[in-house]
Amino acid sequence: MQKNYINSPTEVIFCKKCVHSNQKVVSSSLISDDAEHSNRTRMGFENGVCQGCLQVERKYNQNIDWNEREKKLRKILEKYRSRNGSFDCIVPGSGGKDSVFQAEILKKKYNMNPLTVTFSPHIYTDSGMKNFHNWPLYGGVHNYLYTPSGDVHRKLTSLAFKNLLHPFQPFIFGQRHFASHMALLFKIPLIFMGESQSEAGSADEKDEIMMPYKYWSKTKNQKILISGLELEELNSKYKISTHDLKFYLPNEVDELVKNNIQVLYLGEFEKFEPQENYYLATKVSKFTGNAERTQQTFSKYSSIDDKIDNFHFYTAYVKFGYGRCTEEATKEIRHGYITRDEGVRLVHKYDHEFPDRYFKDFLEYMDISEEAFYETLDKFRPDHLWEKKGNDYKYCKNWILKHKVK
Repeated sequence: MQKNYINSPTEVIFCKKCVHSNQKVVSSSLISDDAEHSNRTRMGFENGVCQGCLQVERKYNQNIDWNEREKKLRKILEKYRSRNGSFDCIVPGSGGKDSVFQAEILKKKYNMNPLTVTFSPHIYTDSGMKNFHNWPLYGGVHNYLYTPSGDVHRKLTSLAFKNLLHPFQPFIFGQRHFASHMALLFKIPLIFMGESQSEAGSADEKDEIMMPYKYWSKTKNQKILISGLELEELNSKYKISTHDLKFYLPNEVDELVKNNIQVLYLGEFEKFEPQENYYLATKVSKFTGNAERTQQTFSKYSSIDDKIDNFHFYTAYVKFGYGRCTEEATKEIRHGYITRDEGVRLVHKYDHEFPDRYFKDFLEYMDISEEAFYETLDKFRPDHLWEKKGNDYKYCKNWILKHKVK
Protein backbone atom coordinates (compact mmCIF):
# COMPACT_ATOMS: atom_id res chain seq x y z
CA MET A 1 0.00 0.00 0.00
CA GLN A 2 1.25 3.47 -0.88
CA LYS A 3 0.94 6.50 1.34
CA ASN A 4 -1.61 8.66 -0.48
CA TYR A 5 -0.28 7.53 -3.85
CA ILE A 6 -2.92 9.47 -5.74
CA ASN A 7 -2.58 12.73 -3.80
CA SER A 8 -6.10 12.86 -2.35
CA PRO A 9 -7.09 15.07 0.61
CA THR A 10 -6.13 13.20 3.77
CA GLU A 11 -9.10 14.54 5.72
CA VAL A 12 -12.27 12.86 4.45
CA ILE A 13 -15.34 15.15 4.43
CA PHE A 14 -18.81 13.98 3.41
CA CYS A 15 -21.47 16.16 1.83
CA LYS A 16 -24.38 17.12 4.08
CA LYS A 17 -26.92 16.54 1.31
CA CYS A 18 -25.71 13.50 -0.65
CA VAL A 19 -23.38 10.60 0.20
CA HIS A 20 -20.28 11.75 -1.70
CA SER A 21 -17.04 12.99 -0.20
CA ASN A 22 -14.18 15.31 -1.03
CA GLN A 23 -12.29 12.31 -2.44
CA LYS A 24 -14.47 12.53 -5.56
CA VAL A 25 -12.44 13.31 -8.69
CA VAL A 26 -14.00 15.51 -11.34
CA SER A 27 -13.60 15.56 -15.09
CA SER A 28 -10.32 16.39 -16.70
CA SER A 29 -8.51 16.26 -19.99
CA LEU A 30 -8.04 12.51 -20.38
CA ILE A 31 -4.82 12.82 -22.34
CA SER A 32 -2.93 14.23 -19.34
CA ASP A 33 -3.95 11.57 -16.81
CA ASP A 34 -0.98 10.03 -14.98
CA ALA A 35 -0.73 7.46 -12.17
CA GLU A 36 -1.07 10.14 -9.49
CA HIS A 37 -4.02 11.78 -11.27
CA SER A 38 -2.06 15.00 -10.85
CA ASN A 39 -4.20 16.66 -13.53
CA ARG A 40 -7.43 15.82 -11.70
CA THR A 41 -9.09 18.09 -9.19
CA ARG A 42 -11.37 17.00 -6.37
CA MET A 43 -14.97 18.05 -5.97
CA GLY A 44 -15.27 21.31 -4.07
CA PHE A 45 -17.52 22.11 -1.12
CA GLU A 46 -19.36 25.20 0.08
CA ASN A 47 -20.62 25.22 3.68
CA GLY A 48 -20.53 21.45 3.84
CA VAL A 49 -22.37 20.90 0.54
CA CYS A 50 -20.61 19.50 -2.53
CA GLN A 51 -20.48 21.27 -5.88
CA GLY A 52 -22.48 18.50 -7.53
CA CYS A 53 -25.42 19.04 -5.19
CA LEU A 54 -25.16 22.80 -5.54
CA GLN A 55 -25.26 22.60 -9.33
CA VAL A 56 -28.25 20.23 -9.41
CA GLU A 57 -30.07 22.57 -6.98
CA ARG A 58 -29.31 25.52 -9.22
CA LYS A 59 -30.61 23.59 -12.18
CA TYR A 60 -33.78 22.02 -10.80
CA ASN A 61 -34.83 23.73 -7.61
CA GLN A 62 -34.80 27.44 -8.41
CA ASN A 63 -37.92 27.79 -10.55
CA ILE A 64 -36.16 27.26 -13.84
CA ASP A 65 -38.39 28.07 -16.78
CA TRP A 66 -38.03 24.91 -18.86
CA ASN A 67 -40.17 26.41 -21.60
CA GLU A 68 -37.61 29.16 -22.01
CA ARG A 69 -34.83 26.58 -22.15
CA GLU A 70 -36.73 24.69 -24.82
CA LYS A 71 -37.08 27.89 -26.86
CA LYS A 72 -33.36 28.51 -26.49
CA LEU A 73 -32.54 25.03 -27.75
CA ARG A 74 -34.96 25.34 -30.66
CA LYS A 75 -33.25 28.55 -31.69
CA ILE A 76 -29.85 26.84 -31.59
CA LEU A 77 -31.11 23.85 -33.57
CA GLU A 78 -32.57 26.03 -36.32
CA LYS A 79 -28.97 26.65 -37.41
CA TYR A 80 -28.21 22.92 -37.67
CA ARG A 81 -31.45 21.18 -38.67
CA SER A 82 -31.25 19.37 -41.99
CA ARG A 83 -33.63 20.42 -44.74
CA ASN A 84 -33.07 17.34 -46.91
CA GLY A 85 -33.17 14.47 -44.44
CA SER A 86 -29.41 14.16 -43.99
CA PHE A 87 -27.91 13.66 -40.54
CA ASP A 88 -27.71 16.92 -38.62
CA CYS A 89 -26.40 15.84 -35.20
CA ILE A 90 -24.59 12.95 -33.53
CA VAL A 91 -25.61 11.07 -30.40
CA PRO A 92 -22.88 8.82 -29.00
CA GLY A 93 -24.16 5.86 -27.02
CA SER A 94 -24.67 2.13 -26.68
CA GLY A 95 -28.44 1.79 -26.60
CA GLY A 96 -28.58 2.43 -22.87
CA LYS A 97 -31.34 4.45 -21.27
CA ASP A 98 -29.62 7.84 -21.58
CA SER A 99 -28.57 7.61 -25.23
CA VAL A 100 -32.00 6.25 -26.21
CA PHE A 101 -33.62 9.19 -24.41
CA GLN A 102 -31.43 11.74 -26.19
CA ALA A 103 -31.96 10.36 -29.68
CA GLU A 104 -35.72 9.99 -29.15
CA ILE A 105 -36.19 13.54 -27.82
CA LEU A 106 -34.11 15.03 -30.62
CA LYS A 107 -36.06 13.10 -33.27
CA LYS A 108 -39.61 13.39 -32.01
CA LYS A 109 -39.66 16.69 -30.13
CA TYR A 110 -37.11 18.75 -32.05
CA ASN A 111 -37.37 17.20 -35.54
CA MET A 112 -33.66 16.50 -35.75
CA ASN A 113 -32.12 13.58 -37.63
CA PRO A 114 -29.44 12.13 -35.34
CA LEU A 115 -26.75 9.68 -36.36
CA THR A 116 -25.90 7.45 -33.40
CA VAL A 117 -22.33 6.22 -32.97
CA THR A 118 -20.97 3.57 -30.64
CA PHE A 119 -17.46 2.74 -29.43
CA SER A 120 -17.74 -0.94 -28.59
CA PRO A 121 -17.51 -2.23 -25.01
CA HIS A 122 -14.69 -4.60 -24.05
CA ILE A 123 -16.95 -7.64 -23.53
CA TYR A 124 -20.66 -7.23 -24.07
CA THR A 125 -23.01 -8.48 -21.40
CA ASP A 126 -26.09 -10.32 -22.66
CA SER A 127 -28.24 -7.32 -21.71
CA GLY A 128 -25.81 -4.88 -23.29
CA MET A 129 -25.74 -6.72 -26.62
CA LYS A 130 -29.53 -7.04 -26.72
CA ASN A 131 -30.10 -3.36 -25.87
CA PHE A 132 -27.56 -2.24 -28.44
CA HIS A 133 -29.20 -4.20 -31.27
CA ASN A 134 -32.68 -3.15 -30.18
CA TRP A 135 -31.78 0.53 -30.38
CA PRO A 136 -31.76 0.77 -34.20
CA LEU A 137 -34.16 -2.17 -34.55
CA TYR A 138 -36.97 -0.64 -32.48
CA GLY A 139 -35.74 2.86 -31.70
CA GLY A 140 -35.59 3.85 -35.36
CA VAL A 141 -32.05 5.27 -35.31
CA HIS A 142 -29.13 4.82 -37.68
CA ASN A 143 -25.94 3.59 -36.02
CA TYR A 144 -22.26 3.22 -36.70
CA LEU A 145 -20.42 0.80 -34.41
CA TYR A 146 -16.63 0.93 -34.09
CA THR A 147 -14.96 -2.12 -32.59
CA PRO A 148 -11.22 -1.74 -32.01
CA SER A 149 -8.75 -4.57 -32.42
CA GLY A 150 -9.08 -6.94 -29.49
CA ASP A 151 -5.29 -7.23 -29.22
CA VAL A 152 -4.85 -3.45 -29.04
CA HIS A 153 -7.75 -2.84 -26.67
CA ARG A 154 -6.71 -5.67 -24.37
CA LYS A 155 -3.13 -4.36 -24.15
CA LEU A 156 -4.29 -0.81 -23.45
CA THR A 157 -6.76 -1.99 -20.81
CA SER A 158 -4.14 -4.16 -19.11
CA LEU A 159 -1.60 -1.32 -19.08
CA ALA A 160 -4.20 1.14 -17.74
CA PHE A 161 -4.99 -1.29 -14.94
CA LYS A 162 -1.34 -1.82 -14.01
CA ASN A 163 -0.19 1.79 -14.43
CA LEU A 164 -3.27 3.75 -13.30
CA LEU A 165 -5.62 1.23 -11.66
CA HIS A 166 -8.07 2.50 -14.26
CA PRO A 167 -8.97 -0.38 -16.60
CA PHE A 168 -11.79 1.58 -18.20
CA GLN A 169 -9.60 4.49 -19.29
CA PRO A 170 -8.92 3.35 -22.88
CA PHE A 171 -12.65 2.76 -23.43
CA ILE A 172 -13.41 6.24 -22.04
CA PHE A 173 -10.88 7.63 -24.55
CA GLY A 174 -12.85 6.04 -27.37
CA GLN A 175 -16.22 6.87 -25.89
CA ARG A 176 -15.34 10.55 -25.58
CA HIS A 177 -13.40 11.10 -28.81
CA PHE A 178 -14.89 8.74 -31.43
CA ALA A 179 -17.90 11.00 -32.00
CA SER A 180 -15.76 13.94 -33.11
CA HIS A 181 -13.99 11.74 -35.68
CA MET A 182 -17.39 10.81 -37.09
CA ALA A 183 -18.46 14.45 -37.01
CA LEU A 184 -15.47 15.41 -39.14
CA LEU A 185 -15.92 12.44 -41.47
CA PHE A 186 -19.60 13.15 -42.15
CA LYS A 187 -19.39 16.93 -41.71
CA ILE A 188 -21.95 16.94 -38.90
CA PRO A 189 -21.10 19.87 -36.62
CA LEU A 190 -23.28 19.13 -33.58
CA ILE A 191 -22.66 16.37 -31.02
CA PHE A 192 -24.97 15.79 -28.07
CA MET A 193 -24.03 14.60 -24.60
CA GLY A 194 -26.31 14.22 -21.59
CA GLU A 195 -25.45 15.96 -18.35
CA SER A 196 -22.91 18.72 -17.84
CA GLN A 197 -19.76 17.73 -15.99
CA SER A 198 -20.77 20.27 -13.35
CA GLU A 199 -23.42 17.83 -12.12
CA ALA A 200 -20.57 15.49 -11.26
CA GLY A 201 -18.95 18.25 -9.21
CA SER A 202 -16.89 20.20 -11.75
CA ALA A 203 -17.31 23.81 -10.64
CA ASP A 204 -15.56 25.29 -13.69
CA GLU A 205 -18.41 24.10 -15.93
CA LYS A 206 -21.17 25.75 -13.95
CA ASP A 207 -24.01 26.81 -16.28
CA GLU A 208 -22.11 25.67 -19.39
CA ILE A 209 -24.28 24.44 -22.24
CA MET A 210 -21.31 23.35 -24.37
CA MET A 211 -18.54 20.98 -23.33
CA PRO A 212 -15.28 22.99 -23.27
CA TYR A 213 -12.82 21.90 -25.95
CA LYS A 214 -10.16 21.15 -23.32
CA TYR A 215 -12.08 17.97 -22.37
CA TRP A 216 -12.27 16.45 -25.84
CA SER A 217 -9.54 17.92 -28.05
CA LYS A 218 -5.80 18.53 -28.13
CA THR A 219 -3.50 21.28 -29.25
CA LYS A 220 -0.93 20.73 -31.98
CA ASN A 221 2.01 18.61 -30.75
CA GLN A 222 0.47 18.28 -27.26
CA LYS A 223 1.87 15.40 -25.25
CA ILE A 224 -0.62 12.57 -24.90
CA LEU A 225 -0.74 9.88 -22.23
CA ILE A 226 -2.96 6.83 -22.65
CA SER A 227 -2.82 3.94 -20.19
CA GLY A 228 -0.21 6.03 -18.37
CA LEU A 229 2.27 5.96 -21.29
CA GLU A 230 3.29 8.35 -24.04
CA LEU A 231 2.51 7.39 -27.62
CA GLU A 232 6.15 6.79 -28.50
CA GLU A 233 6.54 4.27 -25.69
CA LEU A 234 3.33 2.47 -26.63
CA ASN A 235 4.72 2.10 -30.14
CA SER A 236 8.29 1.09 -29.25
CA LYS A 237 7.52 -1.28 -26.35
CA TYR A 238 4.05 -2.60 -27.14
CA LYS A 239 3.78 -2.19 -30.93
CA ILE A 240 0.67 -0.01 -30.65
CA SER A 241 0.87 2.64 -33.36
CA THR A 242 -0.92 5.96 -33.76
CA HIS A 243 -2.89 4.28 -36.56
CA ASP A 244 -4.16 1.72 -34.03
CA LEU A 245 -5.14 4.59 -31.75
CA LYS A 246 -6.80 6.84 -34.33
CA PHE A 247 -10.34 6.66 -32.92
CA TYR A 248 -9.20 6.69 -29.30
CA LEU A 249 -7.37 9.99 -29.60
CA PRO A 250 -8.82 13.49 -29.71
CA ASN A 251 -8.75 15.70 -32.78
CA GLU A 252 -6.85 18.95 -32.83
CA VAL A 253 -8.85 21.86 -31.48
CA ASP A 254 -8.03 24.06 -34.50
CA GLU A 255 -9.58 21.47 -36.83
CA LEU A 256 -12.71 21.22 -34.69
CA VAL A 257 -13.09 24.98 -34.45
CA LYS A 258 -12.52 25.40 -38.19
CA ASN A 259 -15.38 22.96 -38.85
CA ASN A 260 -17.54 24.50 -36.11
CA ILE A 261 -17.90 21.15 -34.34
CA GLN A 262 -19.28 21.48 -30.82
CA VAL A 263 -20.61 19.27 -28.02
CA LEU A 264 -23.92 20.41 -26.58
CA TYR A 265 -25.36 19.18 -23.27
CA LEU A 266 -28.96 18.15 -23.86
CA GLY A 267 -29.39 17.95 -20.09
CA GLU A 268 -29.17 21.72 -19.89
CA PHE A 269 -32.41 22.00 -21.85
CA GLU A 270 -34.33 18.86 -20.93
CA LYS A 271 -34.77 17.26 -17.52
CA PHE A 272 -32.24 14.45 -17.49
CA GLU A 273 -33.25 12.02 -14.76
CA PRO A 274 -32.09 8.37 -14.67
CA GLN A 275 -35.41 6.75 -13.78
CA GLU A 276 -37.43 8.78 -16.29
CA ASN A 277 -34.89 7.99 -19.02
CA TYR A 278 -35.22 4.30 -18.14
CA TYR A 279 -39.01 4.35 -18.44
CA LEU A 280 -38.87 6.07 -21.82
CA ALA A 281 -36.20 3.68 -23.14
CA THR A 282 -38.28 0.63 -22.24
CA LYS A 283 -41.05 1.97 -24.47
CA VAL A 284 -38.92 3.26 -27.34
CA SER A 285 -36.35 0.49 -27.85
CA LYS A 286 -37.56 -2.30 -25.55
CA PHE A 287 -34.61 -1.55 -23.28
CA THR A 288 -34.24 -4.11 -20.51
CA GLY A 289 -32.26 -3.99 -17.30
CA ASN A 290 -30.34 -6.84 -15.78
CA ALA A 291 -32.29 -9.80 -14.45
CA GLU A 292 -30.20 -9.49 -11.30
CA ARG A 293 -29.19 -6.48 -9.25
CA THR A 294 -25.92 -4.98 -10.50
CA GLN A 295 -23.16 -5.83 -8.06
CA GLN A 296 -21.83 -3.04 -5.81
CA THR A 297 -25.12 -1.15 -6.12
CA PHE A 298 -28.90 -1.40 -5.88
CA SER A 299 -30.00 -0.80 -9.48
CA LYS A 300 -30.50 -3.05 -12.50
CA TYR A 301 -30.43 -0.59 -15.39
CA SER A 302 -27.41 1.76 -15.19
CA SER A 303 -24.19 1.13 -17.12
CA ILE A 304 -24.84 -2.56 -17.78
CA ASP A 305 -23.26 -3.01 -21.25
CA ASP A 306 -19.78 -4.24 -20.39
CA LYS A 307 -18.43 -7.04 -18.20
CA ILE A 308 -15.38 -4.88 -17.43
CA ASP A 309 -17.56 -2.02 -16.20
CA ASN A 310 -17.88 -3.41 -12.67
CA PHE A 311 -14.12 -3.18 -12.24
CA HIS A 312 -14.13 0.44 -13.34
CA PHE A 313 -16.26 1.20 -10.29
CA TYR A 314 -14.46 -1.20 -7.96
CA THR A 315 -10.99 0.17 -8.75
CA ALA A 316 -12.32 3.69 -8.09
CA TYR A 317 -13.55 2.39 -4.72
CA VAL A 318 -10.02 1.22 -3.93
CA LYS A 319 -8.37 4.50 -4.98
CA PHE A 320 -10.90 7.00 -3.69
CA GLY A 321 -13.01 5.22 -1.08
CA TYR A 322 -16.34 5.55 -2.91
CA GLY A 323 -17.98 2.91 -5.05
CA ARG A 324 -20.73 2.40 -7.53
CA CYS A 325 -23.52 2.62 -4.97
CA THR A 326 -22.22 6.00 -3.79
CA GLU A 327 -22.38 7.31 -7.36
CA GLU A 328 -25.90 6.01 -8.03
CA ALA A 329 -27.35 6.85 -4.62
CA THR A 330 -26.02 10.39 -4.95
CA LYS A 331 -27.95 10.87 -8.21
CA GLU A 332 -31.12 9.43 -6.68
CA ILE A 333 -30.82 11.76 -3.67
CA ARG A 334 -30.21 14.83 -5.82
CA HIS A 335 -33.27 14.10 -7.95
CA GLY A 336 -35.48 13.43 -4.95
CA TYR A 337 -36.12 9.71 -5.43
CA ILE A 338 -34.59 8.71 -2.08
CA THR A 339 -33.58 10.54 1.11
CA ARG A 340 -30.03 10.95 2.29
CA ASP A 341 -30.66 8.50 5.15
CA GLU A 342 -31.84 5.91 2.63
CA GLY A 343 -28.75 6.60 0.54
CA VAL A 344 -26.47 6.10 3.54
CA ARG A 345 -28.04 2.72 4.26
CA LEU A 346 -27.65 1.66 0.64
CA VAL A 347 -23.98 2.68 0.59
CA HIS A 348 -23.29 0.74 3.78
CA LYS A 349 -24.99 -2.31 2.28
CA TYR A 350 -23.53 -2.35 -1.23
CA ASP A 351 -20.50 -0.08 -1.76
CA HIS A 352 -17.99 -2.62 -0.44
CA GLU A 353 -19.41 -5.56 -2.42
CA PHE A 354 -16.82 -7.31 -4.58
CA PRO A 355 -18.03 -7.80 -8.20
CA ASP A 356 -17.27 -11.51 -8.50
CA ARG A 357 -19.91 -12.23 -11.20
CA TYR A 358 -17.55 -11.33 -14.05
CA PHE A 359 -14.28 -11.69 -12.14
CA LYS A 360 -13.12 -14.72 -14.13
CA ASP A 361 -13.92 -12.90 -17.40
CA PHE A 362 -11.91 -9.90 -16.22
CA LEU A 363 -8.85 -11.96 -15.28
CA GLU A 364 -8.94 -13.87 -18.56
CA TYR A 365 -9.35 -10.70 -20.59
CA MET A 366 -6.43 -9.05 -18.81
CA ASP A 367 -4.37 -12.28 -18.80
CA ILE A 368 -3.39 -11.86 -15.16
CA SER A 369 -3.60 -14.10 -12.12
CA GLU A 370 -5.92 -13.48 -9.21
CA GLU A 371 -2.89 -12.85 -6.98
CA ALA A 372 -1.51 -10.23 -9.40
CA PHE A 373 -4.92 -8.55 -9.42
CA TYR A 374 -4.91 -8.12 -5.63
CA GLU A 375 -1.29 -6.97 -5.62
CA THR A 376 -2.09 -4.25 -8.13
CA LEU A 377 -5.08 -3.07 -6.12
CA ASP A 378 -3.02 -2.91 -2.93
CA LYS A 379 -0.35 -0.83 -4.65
CA PHE A 380 -2.91 1.95 -5.13
CA ARG A 381 -4.71 1.83 -1.76
CA PRO A 382 -4.18 5.15 0.07
CA ASP A 383 -3.34 4.56 3.73
CA HIS A 384 -5.63 7.39 4.86
CA LEU A 385 -8.58 5.39 3.49
CA TRP A 386 -7.78 1.75 4.17
CA GLU A 387 -6.83 -0.45 7.10
CA LYS A 388 -5.65 -4.04 6.71
CA LYS A 389 -7.49 -6.63 8.79
CA GLY A 390 -6.38 -10.26 8.69
CA ASN A 391 -4.91 -12.25 5.80
CA ASP A 392 -7.97 -13.40 3.86
CA TYR A 393 -7.22 -11.60 0.61
CA LYS A 394 -9.96 -13.40 -1.38
CA TYR A 395 -12.30 -10.73 -2.77
CA CYS A 396 -10.37 -8.11 -0.73
CA LYS A 397 -11.85 -9.29 2.58
CA ASN A 398 -8.67 -8.25 4.36
CA TRP A 399 -9.24 -4.52 3.86
CA ILE A 400 -11.55 -2.23 5.84
CA LEU A 401 -12.54 1.29 4.79
CA LYS A 402 -11.63 3.75 7.54
CA HIS A 403 -14.20 6.44 6.74
CA LYS A 404 -17.85 5.70 6.00
CA VAL A 405 -20.63 8.15 5.33
CA LYS A 406 -22.97 8.75 8.27
